[in-house]
Amino acid sequence: MSLTDPVPATRAFACPRCEQQVEEAWYGPCTSCRQELRSHLRGEAHELAAADYVPKMNVTPNAVATKD
Repeated sequence: MSLTDPVPATRAFACPRCEQQVEEAWYGPCTSCRQELRSHLRGEAHELAAADYVPKMNVTPNAVATKD
């Protein structure tokens, strides 16, 4: 293979999850394994509430911030 050869659109390899011979564009789980993983591992999105920042007791404000 030389540098002037075009990059193939797909490659044949063994799926690392199910070990079946597949032809895919990228190395990784095959299409059926990806669909199975998505159906089993997909979760619902939810809002995370962050707690208000409370400085530690050993932190003191600087003189510029407290200037009246």
